[in-house]
Amino acid sequence: MNKKVEAYGVVAVDRPKIKATKQLDLSGDTGQQIVKSETKLALRTHAKTFKRLADM
Repeated sequence: MNKKVEAYGVVAVDRPKIKATKQLDLSGDTGQQIVKSETKLALRTHAKTFKRLADM
């Protein structure tokens, strides 16, 4: 990957690895709202895929 970037004259920089520190809590009303909204987004984004899977 670095050689691909450097071919364009850009210097590759090593970035520090950042670990996630926050835990996502899906319990309660807020968690249910997050799950519902993400589900709606996935269904809207991949509507054709789900239709094809349903017709299999």
